[in-house]
Amino acid sequence: MNHEELLKQRFGEGSFTTSGFRDNRRIVVAADKLFDVLKCLKEDAGYDMLADITAVDYLKYPDARDRFGVIHALLNTTTGERLYVKTFLNEPDLDVPSVFSLWKGADWMEREVYDLYGIVFTGHPDLRRILLPEEFTAHPMRKDYPLRGRGERHNFPVITRAES
Repeated sequence: MNHEELLKQRFGEGSFTTSGFRDNRRIVVAADKLFDVLKCLKEDAGYDMLADITAVDYLKYPDARDRFGVIHALLNTTTGERLYVKTFLNEPDLDVPSVFSLWKGADWMEREVYDLYGIVFTGHPDLRRILLPEEFTAHPMRKDYPLRGRGERHNFPVITRAES
């Protein structure tokens, strides 16, 4: 049984949508079903490796209905199949469940998405900034973040090349 049939059997026909281009296969699932779908794909469909977690800000996309997309890239190491599981989010509800309990490697990936986009991974054991200082209040990968910042950097010391 392939992963689509398994998910239809487990979660119902309308609980997700699929699409593909060549060998790039995608599943779109609601945030409240995300953890259960990913757990099923890992335990029952053989997608045993979490290759990446990332996000996209669709703010200026003309046809976008949602502001953010969170993408989990999965790999079945036995068959070599890749699968991308996408969840759409809108402000103010930017919460998705953490998959740290399924893949320990999600730890730093979820922290990176949190740091740069402000997506909150509920249930993460240590959700804090990973790239920017804790005092930094913005999320610089959002499309509404100005290229020169909002003045946050004036509080941080200037480090010269000789000091770094």
